[in-house]
Order: sequence, then structure tokens, then C-alpha cells
Amino acid sequence: MDVRIINPFLEATLDVARTMAQLEVTVGKPVLKQGHDAPGQVSGFIHLNGLNHKGSLAISFSSKALLLIYRNMLGEPLETLDDSALDLAGEITNMVCGGAKQRLASKGYEFDLTQPTLLSGSPHSIEHTPAGPVVTLPLHLPEGEMYLEVCLNR
Repeated sequence: MDVRIINPFLEATLDVARTMAQLEVTVGKPVLKQGHDAPGQVSGFIHLNGLNHKGSLAISFSSKALLLIYRNMLGEPLETLDDSALDLAGEITNMVCGGAKQRLASKGYEFDLTQPTLLSGSPHSIEHTPAGPVVTLPLHLPEGEMYLEVCLNR
């Protein structure tokens, strides 16, 4: 998979974490995902459709990471994941995809995005489409982890 396509998603994710949640994120080593199991308890999933590429993006949050982001963004603590936390995961997925779409457009890549689908529970699976290699980037927060998964095919 082309790093020129993956990097805009990573940059957008780091930008959202920094500007919206005042969090610095440490990026782990990218890996090719094996299987369909989500690495977190809540995942936002979105389809990406372009003239030359089709694929999907998922952001999977550990409970601790999503609760930390919620606290930082909304200024109030949340003890357990509820509907408002799930809504926030969907909104973050939207913001990341919007930011990545803008960055990709400046490089000549055009994508249409669907509304995010929220998946939750432990375990849950993420079915990337179309089937193909999925690059997973682990992102370490001060509390918990989130995972950026990108699957794009020509």
C-alpha cells in the first residue's frame, strides 16, 4: 500500500487528537493486519470510494482511550462507554476522514466518503472492503490505545 495514501490518514488523526483533544499521540510500528478482529472496544468505520481507489478506514479505540478523549474534548469525565461516547467515536472518524480527504485531494486523489458505522463490544470484527491488505497503525495515548486501519485497493 502506498505511503502517500496512508500518511494523510495518520496526519489527520494526529491533528484531530492534538487540536480537538489536546493529546499528543505516539505512533507505533505499522503492521499488516491478520484476521478481522477489532483491536479496540469501539470502532468507527467508513467506506472510501474514488475513481482509482476503493477501500475503507477504521479507527478502533480502547475504552481508556475513548474515555480520555471524551474527557479532554467535552470537559467532563465519563466512567463507562455510553451512547455519547459512541457518538464521539463516530464524529472523530468523520473528522479524520474529512482531514485526510482534504490532504489527499491536494495530491490528486479524490474520494467520496460514507457516513461512519459504529461497531462496539469486545470482541467485534471489522470487515474492510474491498478485501485486501489492511495496514494497522497503533497509536499510544497517555491512557489507552487507538488503532488506525487503512485498506485501499486500486
